[in-house]
Amino acid sequence: MSVSFSVFIVAWTFILISLLAIGGFFMFRKFLKRMPKEDGKSMIDWEEYYVSETKHMWKATEKHLLEELVSPVPDIFRDVARQKIAAKIGELALTKKSNKITKDLLIEGYILATPKRDHKFLKKKLEEENIDVTPYLPLFEQ
Repeated sequence: MSVSFSVFIVAWTFILISLLAIGGFFMFRKFLKRMPKEDGKSMIDWEEYYVSETKHMWKATEKHLLEELVSPVPDIFRDVARQKIAAKIGELALTKKSNKITKDLLIEGYILATPKRDHKFLKKKLEEENIDVTPYLPLFEQ
């Protein structure tokens, strides 16, 4: 067996182990999100509940704005991000006893649902959509 073939086998082994570890990490995260909490429902169950309870509150303009705000997210993660963000917006709508999803409620829920590292992209996207960011600055600080 030649040295180059041995190096190839060792490199291929590391690549396979790395890919399996990455895949296992994401599968384990999904598994943890499906685990029931103290109330008997998992995080994903609550997300589905909030989305289904507020589905009738969404108008076409708010759906379009949500699609525009989610557009920087890579395609493979976009559905998951949309579900999580829509669930947070729905949760806010239900806690505030709103009868429809407004632009302010949508932006507030989007800010609360996304991690801090994504806030600069959100600010940029809001400016592109000609939406004033100043009323939402306290939410960015939380």
